[in-house]
Amino acid sequence: MREVIDPNELTIAEGTFLVKLARKAIETYLRDGKVIESPPNTPEKLLKLGMSFVTILEYPTNELRGCIGYTQAFEPLVKNVINAAIAASTQDPRFPPMSIEELDRVIIEVSVLSNPIEITKRGTEIIKEVSIGKDGLIIDYGIYKGLLLPEVPIDYCWDEETFLSETCLKAGLEPDCWLSNKVRIFKYYTKTFREVKPGGDIIERNLKEEYEAKCKR
Repeated sequence: MREVIDPNELTIAEGTFLVKLARKAIETYLRDGKVIESPPNTPEKLLKLGMSFVTILEYPTNELRGCIGYTQAFEPLVKNVINAAIAASTQDPRFPPMSIEELDRVIIEVSVLSNPIEITKRGTEIIKEVSIGKDGLIIDYGIYKGLLLPEVPIDYCWDEETFLSETCLKAGLEPDCWLSNKVRIFKYYTKTFREVKPGGDIIERNLKEEYEAKCKR
């Protein structure tokens, strides 16, 4: 079995590479209708299997413009980011496909996901297993599945219980679904890299610091 990359392996240089690659993939697809290949100068580490989400945000309001990703490591991370970027710009059912003119008015964010770990605690003990600023959540119940990235509760200043409830809603279930023994709950972590402005410098987000500064004043 091929090795799956751990987000903690990634450096800011590699995160910068992925964000610039995501922008290039979107630009080329919107302009020419072509899917770019993995660049020859791709760092070897990024050829490992990997999972990613690409988020597109309007600048400077940070309003969501598209977000799509993958939770199974079925292809090299570099290729996964290319595919997620194109999908986020053209296939998010919540939004119309982007136009090439919009590229100068959006910022790109790439989140690289770890393998999910199932939370085995039950009832309200689950709350203690969730760490805001670190964990993302997946709710899985039959045909119902919902995922929220670790940055989402930061954006809305949710506590752990609200985060669980909102992930239930994302799955199309009742907000207290996480209390059911029939529902499977998984957590995972990410490294997230984002443009400061369209096509500009790229930073690694520190979600814990953002949460403390924004939500615990």
